[in-house]
Amino acid sequence: MPLDKSLISGLPAFAGLSGADMDAVLSLARSSRFPKGSEVFSQDEEAGSFFLLLSGHIRVVRTTPGGEQVIARYINEGELFGIAAAMGRPTYPASAVAAVDCVALSWPSAAWQDFQSRVPGFGANAYRTIGARLQDTQSRVMEMSTRQVEQRVAGAVMRLAQQSGRKTEHGVEIDFPISRQDIAEMTGSTLHTVSRLMSAWEEEGIVRSGRQKVTVTDPHALMLVAENRRGK
Repeated sequence: MPLDKSLISGLPAFAGLSGADMDAVLSLARSSRFPKGSEVFSQDEEAGSFFLLLSGHIRVVRTTPGGEQVIARYINEGELFGIAAAMGRPTYPASAVAAVDCVALSWPSAAWQDFQSRVPGFGANAYRTIGARLQDTQSRVMEMSTRQVEQRVAGAVMRLAQQSGRKTEHGVEIDFPISRQDIAEMTGSTLHTVSRLMSAWEEEGIVRSGRQKVTVTDPHALMLVAENRRGK
């Protein structure tokens, strides 16, 4: 069955497209479901497709030469990912894993150049996405070398709440399952250290956490921790 134009009509990457162009773009797309925990693609695999996340959250994971896994970022609904073609890469630089049950559209990487010419805002949006992710990576490298672990963990939780949070009666809840081990892998820390910090923040009323759920109950206090400004 043909895919409905409403799937992409409100997204920045496809802004300004005529109905006929939307039909042409969607005629090349494939819709796929990815159960929680499944891989969309793996690091160093041939980049045969690029993707648009329609629902869910994707965890981007890099494996170091020593075999250590590092969570590079999370992809939210409406974002492009697996865009190795935009970087001139023949392979994916990291693995993409479904953090929850996900639905994504995919296109063959061979269509990338045609999309850039057919869709006025597509290339610009894609390169803005790459630029933002590179800037985020550089910021995290700086954090690793200049910030104490408490600041790094607070900063990571704060970013997740800002990017993927939803307001609840208790505060801002990160809207997908995330474990303390996940946070450790994002911040170059250990499970023991993250658990100790999260438990201390719970006692102070800064966060609430349960089984793979984290809610920021006092965003201002968490920001002060991240910026090392508590008590100043």
